[in-house]
Amino acid sequence: MNEGPVRSDAEAMIAEAKKALWVMVGLLAVLWVVQLVNAPTGYDLSREFGIEARDPASLPEILSSPFLHYGWSHLEGNSGPLFVFGFLAAYRGVKKWLGVSLLIILASGLGVWFISPANSVTVGASGLVFGYFGYIIVRGLFDRHLIDIVIGLVMALCFAYQFTSLLPSQEGVSWQGHLFGFAGGIVGGWLFRDRRPKAVAAPDPATALLPKDFS
Repeated sequence: MNEGPVRSDAEAMIAEAKKALWVMVGLLAVLWVVQLVNAPTGYDLSREFGIEARDPASLPEILSSPFLHYGWSHLEGNSGPLFVFGFLAAYRGVKKWLGVSLLIILASGLGVWFISPANSVTVGASGLVFGYFGYIIVRGLFDRHLIDIVIGLVMALCFAYQFTSLLPSQEGVSWQGHLFGFAGGIVGGWLFRDRRPKAVAAPDPATALLPKDFS
């Protein structure tokens, strides 16, 4: 019985999981360092580099807004879910996670930019949180990995209350970023799914034995 390939796959997954762990630790460290700089200034960075709805000059801020927050409670509320969902999104491959993350940031940011109230300035990592949430729910279905299907079901059941944040519910909360981030995660599950090579049908033995027609 050859256990080499199975062991190699398991070792590769463990290695990626370790990378994912440190990537998420690094991402949270960046968010907290930015907050340490941002808070003493009265959140000038958030106002300057947040997304201002329908302002063309604010489109580049789609990439900076997830790293900024409007208070310590805002950052604390995002940090736990971001770490858990982000790790689960990244443990099968950090490179794929980077692509999924960029797609979520763009989807969430554009949703905020298009439909948030006029003159509002939006920041926060919650779009990423909901994007990763959507991604891990559907990834197993698209990749056909049983363990990921189970993880997706467990996360959907344990955090079912999060679905209420996808619709207008509380003033000052960017449901637009949540909704479009979630949608971006679902699309990311499809776009970044594992693409297995199609099986080549074996020739029919009976047909293979027939003499060729050289007429």
